[in-house]
Amino acid sequence: MDQFRADAEQLSHIIMEMQRCFVLHLCKELAPGGVSFPQFFLLAALDHKEVLTMSAIAQKMGHTTAAASGLVARLENLDYVVRSSAREDRRKVMVCSTEKGSALVRRIREEMVGNLMKVMTHLTRGEQKAWLHIYSKIYDYCQTKDDPPKDDPPLRRKSRRGLLMSRRFESGTR
Repeated sequence: MDQFRADAEQLSHIIMEMQRCFVLHLCKELAPGGVSFPQFFLLAALDHKEVLTMSAIAQKMGHTTAAASGLVARLENLDYVVRSSAREDRRKVMVCSTEKGSALVRRIREEMVGNLMKVMTHLTRGEQKAWLHIYSKIYDYCQTKDDPPKDDPPLRRKSRRGLLMSRRFESGTR
């Protein structure tokens, strides 16, 4: 079991360094477009799904609906997304990527593919296939962790005031 932990610690270090390397490069690519890392992830999701509701965006990003709305507003101001009301329910806000937003995602993805191809030249064909296989398994695991069970309602985050009130209640002060 000690070797298992040592391997996990080594992987932790490697992953942190890889993320730092890729995130720094990605941030340099995002800067000219005026887009943050979370905004890019949202744009990429919209480019993949075509249209998302504000609720789906909030869930995907792990934000409240209000925070997701701010994220969308910034992208809308940059002409990367547009919002519209759903025909069946005008209260339901739909968000989709514009051509400008899709072009940014394509350009960044192409950069990422180029960078990964450079890394892959240092691996044998067998190592490349193994890397893809392992990362696909990790990706599948992460996807199941991100999707809450369909039967359970989403957990609501307590506000600061709600947390303060519950702590006061627990300690006997009001």
